Amino acid sequence: MAEQATQPEGSKVTIEVWADLGCPWCYVAKHRLQTAITQRPDADRFEIVMRSFQLDPGAPQEPEKNEESYIRTHGGTAADLLRAERQMQTIARKEGLEYTPDRLNANTFALHRVVQYANDQGRGFEFFSKVQDGFFTGTLNPHDPDALAGLAESVGLDGRRVHEILASDEYADRVHADRNEALELGANGVPFVVLDRRVGAPGAQKVPAYAQLLEQVAGNENATGEVPDATQR
Repeated sequence: MAEQATQPEGSKVTIEVWADLGCPWCYVAKHRLQTAITQRPDADRFEIVMRSFQLDPGAPQEPEKNEESYIRTHGGTAADLLRAERQMQTIARKEGLEYTPDRLNANTFALHRVVQYANDQGRGFEFFSKVQDGFFTGTLNPHDPDALAGLAESVGLDGRRVHEILASDEYADRVHADRNEALELGANGVPFVVLDRRVGAPGAQKVPAYAQLLEQVAGNENATGEVPDATQR
């Protein structure tokens, strides 16, 4: 990350989060980051901006079972998926998160276009967070336009606009641009977090690591660089 001036005390700090819907580590990392922020007395200084990154741009438009998408993208067997899902379920539950392996996966490009609209309304992170929470808890089918529009309305967005966006190619360029920018910044996957355009944090860092990074960028240190992707456990 390029070196920039120190953050003036008390000013807003922008945190950009690149993630994809079906990425379980993104689900965990998002909550760890939120926990680290809420533990701070100056939590309202931090603004999280959602950025788009498709892990599987070639995924089918029609939803497929979790097992089918796993074998298509990773190879292996249903038993391999079961082991991986049990591991993630254990990790998520230790974080206080519900996690179901019974999910339907599909191409997320349309969802990311709606996220871009939500960003324009100042609701991008809140919208994506609720969609992903519903996806991993099995309470929302994000591939259903009506369900997605209904959830959008619950965070103050216009459900009719969501339907319009889904039926068009609006915001497509911005989705592509987000992914390209992440790659230029050194991301090779997600989750990928950039704090104040000074520090990059790849992988699902643990709460203390996020807390340390928040302290660096919020204080008077001229923090730059990247933390190692060593805490994705």
